[in-house]
Amino acid sequence: MEVLLVEDQAIVRQGLKVILEQDEQITVSHEASNGQEAIEVMEKHLIDFVMMDVRMPVMNGIEATRIIKERWPHVKILILTTFNDDTYAVEALRQGADGFLLKTSESEKLISAIHSCMRGGISLHEEVAAKVMPKLLERSAETPRSDISLSDRELAITKLVGEGRTNKEIATALFLSVGTVKNHLTHILQKTGLRDRTQLAIFAVKHDLSD
Repeated sequence: MEVLLVEDQAIVRQGLKVILEQDEQITVSHEASNGQEAIEVMEKHLIDFVMMDVRMPVMNGIEATRIIKERWPHVKILILTTFNDDTYAVEALRQGADGFLLKTSESEKLISAIHSCMRGGISLHEEVAAKVMPKLLERSAETPRSDISLSDRELAITKLVGEGRTNKEIATALFLSVGTVKNHLTHILQKTGLRDRTQLAIFAVKHDLSD
């Protein structure tokens, strides 16, 4: 997979590139030092995955995430932040980020998070998740409609999304094909009026559908 690394500190980018390319499936093909540069790279190259810092000059990671998700919704974005950036991380998730980790995370965690996001999962560092989830539940970026009526199958899928399961894991758990799970997710998002998988996971937690 082609990865774009967005980080304003060159020495940090170099370290992350060495870590990520330990995995044979990951190639850090492009780098950027701020959000504006990231968008310029996206306009010229095919990128599968973006690892994004939050605090950067010119354009921060939140604004860059919003623009990238609007223009290239299929691209996965993982925010790599510090513990004190929880407010920024909350907003990044609301803008469509597929997860976020602490910069202190172990190398294996970073690589695992990339693969999880690429499979449709949501990667949240447990320490940060405990801090930001209440804020996400206080108010969602978009409020789902009140006349929601989900089938038993759709409720089961929503529950598993809330538990952070990938499409493949959901398919295995419910004895469905991955394609069927994807179709159900499309219908669930349409019914709930939610924008993406992250908001659906928050919805599941908010309505006590997840463990």
